[in-house]
Amino acid sequence: MFHKVKTVSALPDFQLSVQFAEGVTKIYDIKPLFKKWKNFGILKQKSDLFYNVIVDKGGYGIIWNDNLDLSCDELFENGKTVKTPFDGLIAFTDATQLWGLNESTLRKAVSYGKLRNGIDVCKYGKQWIISVDAMKREYGPALEQV
Repeated sequence: MFHKVKTVSALPDFQLSVQFAEGVTKIYDIKPLFKKWKNFGILKQKSDLFYNVIVDKGGYGIIWNDNLDLSCDELFENGKTVKTPFDGLIAFTDATQLWGLNESTLRKAVSYGKLRNGIDVCKYGKQWIISVDAMKREYGPALEQV
C-alpha cells in the first residue's frame, strides 16, 4: 500500500519531517541507516547533502541523489507519527484520488451545503482543503491509500 509523500523537510540530528497525502505527519530518524546501509554514511559526512532532500516524482519516496532514496512505505511504516494542527486535512486533489471522485463533485457538495464551508472545508487562495473526517462521513472509507 502506497502512502504518497507530499512534503519532506530535513531536521537537525538527521531526522526528517514527512507529510503524507492522507494528512499524516511522521518524523523519520535516518541515523540507524548509517550502520545498516553503507551508502547512507555520505549524509553524515556531507550534512549539506542531507538538507537537500526532496520528494521524488509522484510522491513514492524521497531522494537525495541517484544513489540515495527511501520509499514512501519505509517512511510511513518506520516513522514516528507526530500531532500537528494540520492532521486530518487534505487537498481536494488528494481527496479525489483517495475516494475516486471528481473535484467538481466536491465543489458541488460545498455549494449545496453537503460539505460546510469553514467547518468541513476551507479555501486558501485557489486551494480547497477538506477534513478526512468529512470525507469519511459523506463518502465512506477511502478507496485507496496514496
